[in-house]
Amino acid sequence: MKTQTVIAIRFLLGMIILTGIAYPFFMTGVAQVFFTKKANGSLLIKDEKVIGSRLISQKSDSIIYFSSRPSAIDYNPIPSMGSNLGPTSDKLKKQVIERRRTFARVNSIKDTTAIPMEMYLASSSGLDPHISPETARLQVERIAIARELNNDQKQRVQDLIRSMALEPQFYILGERRINVFELNLALDNIK
Repeated sequence: MKTQTVIAIRFLLGMIILTGIAYPFFMTGVAQVFFTKKANGSLLIKDEKVIGSRLISQKSDSIIYFSSRPSAIDYNPIPSMGSNLGPTSDKLKKQVIERRRTFARVNSIKDTTAIPMEMYLASSSGLDPHISPETARLQVERIAIARELNNDQKQRVQDLIRSMALEPQFYILGERRINVFELNLALDNIK
């Protein structure tokens, strides 16, 4: 009986060292060597300061920037969750109607049915940093007016959307998308 207890304690200590210490340190080392940017949060740096992450949407209420998807958690990365409101929820219906109206009003869109779902339904994480290129194009006119862009600059914004659009992962998973935060950073470079 005593030998079985000793064996069990040795096994437990060995597994704690192997799976609780050695393996996490090994995986952290591999991630730092081969996937440095991803392992450190895909941070965006400007003027030697961290200004955000490629993986997390940023809140922007300014009319001179592209709008990202609505967030059920107000872009706070700590809880990272959806609203958990179901399709029969009156609160969700009201939110959808208000988000559609707001997007249509801000972007001078007459037909609210033409607004893509991504602009009135929050992502499940509440932090999705991407919108479709089509949704970005719906916002170009507003941004051009707010920034007083001429036709050449407006065309450069359209070209920016085209060049920054990402294809579906492995060309089959998901849809074409564009990172709003990176697009807004690039937008500031158009003079």
